[in-house]
Amino acid sequence: MATTTQDLQREISKTSAHSDNVVKAKDSVDQDMPELPATKDQGFADAGADLDNDKIRPPIEYDSLSVFLASVGRRFKSLWTRRFILSILAGQLLSFCITSTSVITTELTMRGFNLPTTQTWFLYFALCIIYTPFTIYKYGFKGWAKVVFKDGWKYFILAAADVEGNFLVVKAYQNTNLLSAMLLDTWAIPVCMFFTWVYFRTKFHWSQYLGVFVCCVGMGLLVTSDQVSNAANGPGKSFIKGDMFMIAGATLYGFTNATEEFLVRNAPLYQVVGLLGMFGMIINGIQASSLEHSGWNDVVWDGKVIGFLFVYTFSMLVLYTVAPILYRMASSTYFNLSILTSDFYGLIFGTYNLFREKTCL
Repeated sequence: MATTTQDLQREISKTSAHSDNVVKAKDSVDQDMPELPATKDQGFADAGADLDNDKIRPPIEYDSLSVFLASVGRRFKSLWTRRFILSILAGQLLSFCITSTSVITTELTMRGFNLPTTQTWFLYFALCIIYTPFTIYKYGFKGWAKVVFKDGWKYFILAAADVEGNFLVVKAYQNTNLLSAMLLDTWAIPVCMFFTWVYFRTKFHWSQYLGVFVCCVGMGLLVTSDQVSNAANGPGKSFIKGDMFMIAGATLYGFTNATEEFLVRNAPLYQVVGLLGMFGMIINGIQASSLEHSGWNDVVWDGKVIGFLFVYTFSMLVLYTVAPILYRMASSTYFNLSILTSDFYGLIFGTYNLFREKTCL
């Protein structure tokens, strides 16, 4: 019995000594190994946490009226960052560009220029000759060709939707009045929100969905009003036809805005705008030559028409250049919300034209 006990104690001692050696070896290995840097996910998490801590808006306090007003003032002041101010200025610049293109399209229609595809071809030509050579300079011809062969189908779809959207919108201005067309253009907002959710899984607040619902109701009431009264705010050939053109064009606008935002967040701006201009010029040129070649000889190409076309092309060039920058600073949904002020600018132009017509009479 004593012998068995002694043997058992010797085995336990051996096991304990082995365990101590393993623990010591593990500790020595841990000490010798260098400290590993934080993983990529952990680094992003820490950076995101620091960013969130730096950009948390001041809370609203409700202790008293003076404290409440002071906290609201601090909250309002915290909104006015450099990026936010630039986003507002860019949005209003784009809104004014849209208003100018709408007014110019109406003026061209009154002068008998009813060639919507031809009117927008100069825009895509300008985009192509400005941004495509710059893209080739940055990538080299082989690099640019690889982008075209690999991702060209994406830009072809984007360009086709954009060309047809511009075509339908110009047709809408030729058949309905300025104010109705500009109000119906807001249909692009819910469409853009939907495709933003498709691309980015963006979450919206319930109040934003309520705003979309109000937008849809207002759009339906406006179409009904144009159908009942055939004389709202100005001359129009076929209000319902023009309204349907505008709704279809706004749908394509919403799709192209969200799609272009998705592309510019994954590629340089000059690449996206350059390929959009190149494919748009090709698609637009084929459509214009097949549908509107007979009308080219009927147009009076005087100085006013050429001047209007130049201003229209320049305004659209600014729009297509600044809009992708705004997509990066904010979003395509913010872009569509910013250009809502174009309705106010359009109202000013419409009131001025009405006053001018009454003065002439």
